[in-house]
Amino acid sequence: MQYIGVDLHKRSFTAAYKSGEDVKLQSFKMDNRGLEEFKRTISREDSIAVETTGNSMYFVDEIADCVKEIQIVNTRQFKIIRQSAKKTDNNDAMELAKYLEKGLLATVRYQAKDQRDLKSLIVTRDKLVKMRSSLKNKLHGLLLSNGIDSKKEQFSSRKQLEKLMGTPGLSEANRFELKILVEQLESLGRSIKELEQKIIDEGKDMKGQSNLQSIKGIGKLSSTILLNAIGDVRDFESSRKLSSYTGMVPKVYNSGGQVNHGRITKRGNKILRTTLVQVTLIAIRYSPYLRSYFVKKKLVKGSGKAIISTARKMLDIIYNTLSNDWVFKDFPNFVLAE
Repeated sequence: MQYIGVDLHKRSFTAAYKSGEDVKLQSFKMDNRGLEEFKRTISREDSIAVETTGNSMYFVDEIADCVKEIQIVNTRQFKIIRQSAKKTDNNDAMELAKYLEKGLLATVRYQAKDQRDLKSLIVTRDKLVKMRSSLKNKLHGLLLSNGIDSKKEQFSSRKQLEKLMGTPGLSEANRFELKILVEQLESLGRSIKELEQKIIDEGKDMKGQSNLQSIKGIGKLSSTILLNAIGDVRDFESSRKLSSYTGMVPKVYNSGGQVNHGRITKRGNKILRTTLVQVTLIAIRYSPYLRSYFVKKKLVKGSGKAIISTARKMLDIIYNTLSNDWVFKDFPNFVLAE
């Protein structure tokens, strides 16, 4: 059995083979021929550790069937590599092999190709939504600089946008800029709708869809985003573990016997946290339980911290719903379907 550390780059990779006290190094091209050569040096009893890079998932897809296990290393958390005084491909590969053997690597979860493709669609949609918000802010600022107070709801329909195009009192330059902004908003709106439909179509057969969509506040799009980010809920021993994974738990400062809790860690999938807050804001309108919890927290902590606390409570519900295969007949009253 070998413990193999792989320092992966775009065009090449270096492998360190550790068996007992013996360590040998070999470099390969990152192409089909190089991968085939590497496969001839490994066996199904071996374990491999590889750094997270842009092509690490492709590498794992190609090698996974040839070895016992592959650990994908979170380089940010594995500080031995990042802070190494001797930063070379050989040294990085050897450090990976050494700590793989000791079982001390901080790893990330592996997603199958179809789930990575879905995640890519979700990320692209998120970028376009943020771009649209930025353009709406610019449009609002342009009108305000001309003494025209507008509401962002006016930027959501074709009719309202056309009305803005005819706003009197604008200079020629302002009118030209307004025209460009309106055209871009319309184009982004169409692209976002297409992406959302594609995301829904790609995720419609995912396990847990009917469970999550029975929760008032979670629709087809948000359920797909949540399921893609959470993955197999059985990977988490408890809802607390899932909360930690999503970055929804507070930082803890323990010094001199005094324990203080700070803001949430925000480690993990930002889109998952955003979606979780969005569905929680909707669910609060319908669920007396969540609404009373939110109001109680708001009186003590303020609305910002209250919605985060309620979102964690919502995540507990999501965890238990998926873990126990619940489907709600009446979510506001927590009545399960038979």
